[in-house]
Amino acid sequence: MDGYGQFCPVSLAAEIFARRWTPLIVRELLEGSTRFGELREGIPSITPSVLSRRLEELAVAGILERREDADEGTRYVLTESGEALRPVVEQLGLWGRRWLPSEYRDQDLDPRLLVWDIHRNIRLEAVPRRLLIELRFRDASPGRRAYWLLLAPGGADVCLTHPGGEVDLNVTSDVRTLTQVWMGDVDWAQALRRGTLELTGPADLRRALPTWLKLSPFATAPTGPRATDSDSVPNQV
Repeated sequence: MDGYGQFCPVSLAAEIFARRWTPLIVRELLEGSTRFGELREGIPSITPSVLSRRLEELAVAGILERREDADEGTRYVLTESGEALRPVVEQLGLWGRRWLPSEYRDQDLDPRLLVWDIHRNIRLEAVPRRLLIELRFRDASPGRRAYWLLLAPGGADVCLTHPGGEVDLNVTSDVRTLTQVWMGDVDWAQALRRGTLELTGPADLRRALPTWLKLSPFATAPTGPRATDSDSVPNQV
C-alpha cells in the first residue's frame, strides 16, 4: 500500500481510511453487514476483486477480523479499532449532508441501493404481521424496476424476484422521489399530493407505512451552508 511518507496521524490514518471504497466498506460494516454478499448489496458498484483486496487491507490494519463459521461461512467483523471509526463516518456523512449540493445527480440514483438501505432501517417492532411490499420504479431500467420487501416482526428481507404470495402494499415512484423521501428532503404526504409517489393497498397499511420507516440516519441533519451549528450526530450510520 502506497503511503504519504509523513508521520502526521492524519496522513497515517488517511493511508488506510481514505483509500477508494474503504469508507463505504466501513459504513456497511457499521450498519451490520458481515457477509461478502451483503457488502456488495450496499456497494453495488464495487467489483468482487477490489472488495476482497480492501477487506484484506482492513484486516491487516486491525480494523476488522475475518471469522470462519462451519454453519454460517465467512463473516467480517469490526474490531474495537474499527468500531472507533463510527464517529468519523458519522461526521463525514454530516459534513457531506451540510456542505455538498443536495441535488442528486442522475448517476447517483440507484434503486437497488435505495431499497437495500430502506430494508435495514425499518421499525420491525411496529410491523403487525408478515407483509409483502412491492416497490416499483417507473423510470428505472427494466431489470431494476421492481423489488419486494418481505417484512415480519423478526426481520426484513429484500427480494429481487417475486417471492410468492399476495402483495399487501404497492409503492410506485420514480427513483428520485423515493430517494428524496428517504433522505428527508420530501415527506410522504408531499410526494403523495404531487402524484410522484403512489401507495396502493388497504387504507390501514397505507397510513402505517411511513411510521414503519426510520428514513436515512442523515435525514434530520441540517443541509446547505446556512445550516446552524446545532448539528446532532445521528444515532446510527
